[in-house]
Amino acid sequence: MPGTQLTVTLSGGEAADAQAIVRALEDSFGAPDDLPGDDKATVRTATFSAAAEGATGRPATAESGGTHGAGRLSAPVTVTVQGTPEAVARASDTLARAFTAHDEGAAAGDQEQERQLRLEP
Repeated sequence: MPGTQLTVTLSGGEAADAQAIVRALEDSFGAPDDLPGDDKATVRTATFSAAAEGATGRPATAESGGTHGAGRLSAPVTVTVQGTPEAVARASDTLARAFTAHDEGAAAGDQEQERQLRLEP
C-alpha cells in the first residue's frame, strides 16, 4: 500500500513494551522506520511509512500466525495511532487482537484519523 503512513505514539510502560506493541503492527504495516528503544523516554514514537514487502496489509490473526497473544506488558500503555482512516482502523484491530485494549476515543479530520487505545498488562 504505497503512500500509507501510520504514526504510533506510546506512553507508559517500558521500552520493551513499546517494542512489543510496534512489533505487533509489523504484519500489517511492515517494519517501522525506527524501533523505539530509549528506556528513559516517557513518550515513544514509531512511524510506518508504507506496507513493506511481505506485510499483508490486513490485521494479523492467530490463524495467520500473527500477533494474537503477542505478549504481556509490564504496565498499562496509552497508544495513539494516527493516519488514514483505513490504517488507523487496521492498527486498532491488530492491537485489540494482540493485547487487552480499551478504546479511549477518536478524532477525525478531512483525510486523517486519530485513535487512542489503552493497552493493559
